[in-house]
Amino acid sequence: MSAPAELRRVAPATFELPVGFRDGMRVPVRVFGTDALVAEMDDQVFRQAANVACLPGIVEAAFCMPDAHWGYGFPIGGVAAIDPESGVISPGGIGFDINCGMRLVTTSLTWPEVRPRLTQLVDALAERVPAGTGRRGFVHTGLREFRDVLREGAGWAVRKGYGVERDLERTEARGCLADADPEYVSERAIRRGKPQIGTLGSGNHYLEIQVLHARGVHDEALARRFGLCEPEQVVVMFHCGSRGFGHQVATDYLHTFLRAMPEKFGLPVVDRELACAPFRSEEGRAYYAAMCCAANMSFANRQVILHQIREAFSDVFGRDPEALGIETVYDVSHNTAKLERHRVAGEERTLLVHRKGATRAFPPGHPELPAEYRDVGQPVIIGGSMETGSYLLVGVSSGDRSFFSTAHGSGRTMSRRQARKRVSGRALQERMAKHGIVVRAASLRGLAEEAGFAYKDVEEVAAAAEAAGISRRVAHLVPVGNVKG
Repeated sequence: MSAPAELRRVAPATFELPVGFRDGMRVPVRVFGTDALVAEMDDQVFRQAANVACLPGIVEAAFCMPDAHWGYGFPIGGVAAIDPESGVISPGGIGFDINCGMRLVTTSLTWPEVRPRLTQLVDALAERVPAGTGRRGFVHTGLREFRDVLREGAGWAVRKGYGVERDLERTEARGCLADADPEYVSERAIRRGKPQIGTLGSGNHYLEIQVLHARGVHDEALARRFGLCEPEQVVVMFHCGSRGFGHQVATDYLHTFLRAMPEKFGLPVVDRELACAPFRSEEGRAYYAAMCCAANMSFANRQVILHQIREAFSDVFGRDPEALGIETVYDVSHNTAKLERHRVAGEERTLLVHRKGATRAFPPGHPELPAEYRDVGQPVIIGGSMETGSYLLVGVSSGDRSFFSTAHGSGRTMSRRQARKRVSGRALQERMAKHGIVVRAASLRGLAEEAGFAYKDVEEVAAAAEAAGISRRVAHLVPVGNVKG
């Protein structure tokens, strides 16, 4: 793999492909990363990003985050801000797992307290939080109530006793996108999603027990503001989304858009995976309403999982969750399109920001941040591999260069098939155990696909995000136990 010859450095950890890289580009492509990260990106990242740069209404640039790799439509780690009046909305710029996201949770426990009960704790979490393809959750709703979930998101879960108000305050958009309308969701999507509240799913989804790295605090004052107060403090991080529900929503509207593009809208099909519709069209608004439903289902899903985490810790340690200090730090989305206010060429505009495998990273003072974080900026969670660790970062004012977007993880370096060829799930599980990491996997095949060598160096990704000025490192967290989908 090598970067295109046309790629030029334009700022620290920032590269650009000019408009002339391919016919039809309306804006350049901007890539964030170190020399090594950019050199390792597969050719498809640049081709896909150039296709994104052709979308009607795109503003300023098509962006690739430091963890970018090939995806469906957009590269994973792709960002595009689009004028909602003249531009389009594209499911390929959001993803099939709508609002796949991360939640970081603190505890008052330290590693010496947890170590003797680690295996018991991982087993308790694996029992309470179903993982793997097709697994069902313990929450049962009727059709009418599931529609309430789609409208209310995490607020529904808290209203039902699966959390507290503080959880909502520390969730992006308070865990609810207001434009959700279940009338635009298919019956098939509802059938797929209704049994899956409170479940992890498969692929790269996980629930991980982590420890604050002894020498991994980059900003001690900020770490304390986010609840990371003790050396070797134990935290929990988990990653999941809207499961089969979001997948069905995306599938339904991709088919609709592909038919409507040439017949109704006269839009060229640059790439079938970038099927789109004008945002203000009937089809575009319908998809947006359905996408918001899927985002809300995902917020509710993560909120119910947090409830189950609290229950598991309480069972193992014989104390109630409040006494164990189990608190949400933040819950942030990856795969969404959201209407946001941004300044472009000195003018404040409403833009539809597509983030596909990219994280929102609002700066200090932003009005959408919870009051307790408004003076310091938004917590940003970058999940690494289950062998290497993860990062907590924070949004910065210079992040306006990417519409306040940053990396969401360490990013794959190889396909799942290639990873399985290099290691068996059983061998990987044994290797992790030798390194003190207890893992429970729904599938050994799936476990092999998530081996550490299949991912980029999370240290380099986090450092690249900081060097590019799109977020800043706060703390490094290392894995000790993992429930794997």
